[in-house]
Amino acid sequence: MQTLTVDLGDRSYPIYIGQGLRHQKALFDEAISGKQVMIVTNDTIAPLYLASMVSMLSEDYHVDTCILPDGEVYKTLDTYGIIMSALLEAKHNRTTTVIALGGGVVGDMAGFAAATYQRGVPFIQVPTTLLSQVDSSVGGKTGVNHPLGKNMIGAFYQPQAVIIDTETLSTLPQRELSAGMAEVIKYGLICDTPFFDWLEQVMPQLMALDNDKISDAIYRSCLAKANVVAQDEREGGLRAILNLGHTFGHAIETEMGYGNWLHGEAVAAGSVLAVDLSWRMGSLTEQDVSRSVALFQAANLPTLPPSTMTPDQFIERMALDKKVLDGNLRLVLLAELGTAVVTSDFPIDAFNACLEDAIEASKQAVNA
Repeated sequence: MQTLTVDLGDRSYPIYIGQGLRHQKALFDEAISGKQVMIVTNDTIAPLYLASMVSMLSEDYHVDTCILPDGEVYKTLDTYGIIMSALLEAKHNRTTTVIALGGGVVGDMAGFAAATYQRGVPFIQVPTTLLSQVDSSVGGKTGVNHPLGKNMIGAFYQPQAVIIDTETLSTLPQRELSAGMAEVIKYGLICDTPFFDWLEQVMPQLMALDNDKISDAIYRSCLAKANVVAQDEREGGLRAILNLGHTFGHAIETEMGYGNWLHGEAVAAGSVLAVDLSWRMGSLTEQDVSRSVALFQAANLPTLPPSTMTPDQFIERMALDKKVLDGNLRLVLLAELGTAVVTSDFPIDAFNACLEDAIEASKQAVNA
């Protein structure tokens, strides 16, 4: 088992990474404060892992469950209401602990419910997808989507612990594995060039779920995110670099309909757009762009936006991004490979050309 800490003073918490950790009751005992537990999961994960967790925890706790429908399309206030109703109907009090057992959607919604139920109760993240293990379960961002924008309703609320059982990746569909790899690659691009170099060498083994390699990739990803979050918990500045590709990507997700493009797929295409714009501004070399595109392709990820989107649709959706300040769109770009910056100082002509060329390339690929 590998362990690291998200250092946030009295709100610090551990991240545990290893095989079979969902069966290690002692890890849960350390993080559960009262005698009530509500496990929130979805109808895909429940048949795989819920019964064994309920059985393990029922030895010492009163355990209730809340099973949600699976998919980004259900990351809504209505589904959040299902969790709140489950807590109220089972008469959970302020010492209850919410356990999020699932991917990023489950973690975000269960965390938001924990943040707001009786003004805040403890929760534990047990992420079961690669994307949630390396990104959404760490850092305390919780929330739901709105039809006009992704993650526009939510709260910063830190878990008591993140328990990452790498065995759960064995049941993950290949498309979901690829989607998670987009966030892994992101860390190499924004803050860790040696990690990027290593990913180029081991991507085939990662996609084959080599246990040692995948554990190392998760650890290094979580370490990178924990270091950034410790410096800027509420995204006042530095933490925004974690959103490389997300401003473009969220526009894709919202425009195409939540769930039609997976989050990681949209982030991959969005990251390539950010890399391309950085090259057009003179910050990257053509080789940097080629290496970035090749690495996303090695993870079976899209590197072009939807051919059906227009630049105007991108701009309209991006105007609702949370990084917009006083009407100015801010993007996460690369000053060099391994160094990200958040800036509103980019040439609009280069920005427009970046979108237009990528969409045209996508249309040509579709018609080829």
